[in-house]
Amino acid sequence: MSVSLTKGQTVSLTKSGGGELSQVRMGLGWDAITKRGMFGGTKQVSVDLDASALLLSTDRKVVDIVYFGQLRSKDGSITHTGDNRTGKGDGDDESILVDLPRVPATVAHIVFVVNSYTGENFSQIENAVARAVDSVDRDKELVRYELSGSGTHTAVVMARLSRSGSGWTFTAIGTPGEGRTADQLVPLALASV
Repeated sequence: MSVSLTKGQTVSLTKSGGGELSQVRMGLGWDAITKRGMFGGTKQVSVDLDASALLLSTDRKVVDIVYFGQLRSKDGSITHTGDNRTGKGDGDDESILVDLPRVPATVAHIVFVVNSYTGENFSQIENAVARAVDSVDRDKELVRYELSGSGTHTAVVMARLSRSGSGWTFTAIGTPGEGRTADQLVPLALASV
């Protein structure tokens, strides 16, 4: 059973039977935009959303960025599965895999951001959702965060994984912004910590 989160809500990432999660996958899904033509027809317009992960230290410095141009963190603990430039298809269009035990102790937060590389805003993008799943337990959905209809911005700080004692917590952020690339969203991500 998953938890549907709204802005600012935090949940502990523990297994339902107890114990800590070892691998979390952040999934981002969305649909291509259907536009009506002048003569009543419709056509699909591709949307290129990008999911990225910013690794932050305890003193709020960017340690690394995982995105479509760098698919693996320098330490190898986080992997991006690749760039989807259309939004076509079912399920998650982009995923970022986090091997929690391998994340270096110097990383206090992993902030996930989404940007519209092609410039569409979130009032235009349909069925955009971010979710965290337990990668070890048959992709059991842990949390879900709806992104569609959130405004005319082109980017959003969607969520944050943070160290909490010996485990991790997941926080839905939902802070809107403007930007077409992950590095343009660094100030917004830092403000969410």
